[in-house]
Amino acid sequence: MKIGFVINDLRTEYAAYTTTCLAMEANNLGHETCYINVADFEICSDDSVRARAFVAPSGRHRSAARFLEIMREEVAPVMITVDELDVLMLRNDPAQDIIDRPWARLAGINFGRLAMGHGVITLNNPDSLARGINKMYCLAFPRHIRPAALITRDHDEIIAFQKAMGGTIVLKPLAGSGGRNVFLLRPLDAPNLHQMIEAISHEGYVIAQEFLPAIEHGDTRLFIVNGRPLRIGGEYAAIRRMRPGEDIRSNMTVGGKARKARITDDMLEIAEAVRPRLVRDGMFLVGLDIVGDKLVEINVFSPGGLNTAQDLTGVNFCRAIIERLEHKVNHARQQGRRFDPVEIATY
Repeated sequence: MKIGFVINDLRTEYAAYTTTCLAMEANNLGHETCYINVADFEICSDDSVRARAFVAPSGRHRSAARFLEIMREEVAPVMITVDELDVLMLRNDPAQDIIDRPWARLAGINFGRLAMGHGVITLNNPDSLARGINKMYCLAFPRHIRPAALITRDHDEIIAFQKAMGGTIVLKPLAGSGGRNVFLLRPLDAPNLHQMIEAISHEGYVIAQEFLPAIEHGDTRLFIVNGRPLRIGGEYAAIRRMRPGEDIRSNMTVGGKARKARITDDMLEIAEAVRPRLVRDGMFLVGLDIVGDKLVEINVFSPGGLNTAQDLTGVNFCRAIIERLEHKVNHARQQGRRFDPVEIATY
C-alpha cells in the first residue's frame, strides 16, 4: 500500500516519535511510505491534491534514528499526487503551530478532507479532528469519567472554582500539548494566580480542572485502535508516566519517566465508555491519558509514546497498527475505493 504521514515539519521530528516508529515499520513491511510537511500541499486546477513528499527508500531499517537521518539528509522531496495514496495519516500537532504558524493548524484537516473525498483512507477522520482541535473534545464523553472542570477567561470565575474545589486545582490552556503552560494552583499560590492566568489566556481560553491526588502515582497513556485498547499477546499498548519531582506534569517532553503500565478495570471501563463516540467519530488511533479512575485528556492528533510501550513490553505494536491499515486498504480496494470514510476508520 501507499501511505503518507502528515507532520508539522520533518526538521522537528524525533526518532522517539510514534510517527517515526510507524513510518519505519510500514517501510520495513515493504509499503511505499512518505512524509508530507503540513505546509507542502497544493490543489491543482483539476481539483486534485498534490504535495511535496519525502519518499522513504525501500529496504529494512533497524534504527529509528538512522531512518530519520536518511529521510532528512538523503531524501529529496518529490511531487506526488496525494489522491493516489491508499492511506493518509494526519499526524501533525496543531498545538505546535498555534503561536508561529496559526495558518497551519487546520491545513492537515482541510487537505485531508479533500483527499478523503477522492477515495483516500484518511485517519483520523478529518471532520472529527476539526471538532477535536482542542481539549473541549473531552466534553463529548460521559461526565462521570472526567474530572470537574471550568473553561473560561474570567479570573473571578477561576477563583470561585478554586474555592469550590478545596483550594487546589490545575490550570492549563484549552489548546495545547506537551505540558506547556500547565500549572498546579494551591492556596499558597494565590499571589501568582493572575500571572498564571495571563500566561495561559495569551493562547485563548483557560481550563481550570479538579486536582486529582492520584497524579502522585503518575498517569497512564493507553492507546486505543479501532475503538478498543490495543492489546497483543496479553500486553497492552500503554505506558505509565511518572512526573519529575514536584512537577504536576507527567509528559515525557518535560522530563517524565516511563514505566510499564498496569491496566486496571477502571481504565478499561473508561475505554469502554469512550468507545461508542470514538467509533462514531472515525477515530482510528487515539491516546487516553488516565489518572486514577478519571480521563484527564484524550489525544486524537498525534498520541506519542508507542515506541516506549514497545520497549517496555517487547511487543511490536507498530506492526499491529500497520497490519490493521492493510486490512482497511484491502477492504477499500474490494469496494473500488467507494467506502464510508467514518466506518472504515474503525473497520
